[in-house]
Amino acid sequence: QVQLVESGGGLVQPGGSLRLSCVASGFTFTIYTMNWYRQAPGKERELVASIAAYGGNTNYSDSVKGRFTISRDNAKNTAYLQMNSLKPEDTAVYYCNVRRSATMHWGQGTQVTVSS
Repeated sequence: QVQLVESGGGLVQPGGSLRLSCVASGFTFTIYTMNWYRQAPGKERELVASIAAYGGNTNYSDSVKGRFTISRDNAKNTAYLQMNSLKPEDTAVYYCNVRRSATMHWGQGTQVTVSS
């Protein structure tokens, strides 16, 4: 079965950096677009970044463009989200996601808190 395991969250001061990792298993990682979503308290889950199969095209939400970088290592079945210049409004639970056919698969999420 599909498993997505996120790690790397934590507490960081404004302006700081974190790198999230998502280790995937149970499917052919290389052929699927991988996504990072986030959900802040009281808000809907939003798409933050996507990376196409084989490390091709990347896309970002306007709120993180220029600060976050999504990447993948297909040899390790792992997707990453490098987050720089973090702001308090980036505080959320971050989820790794893959869509296979009509099914959305999610990890358990990792908490990112940006606060002084």
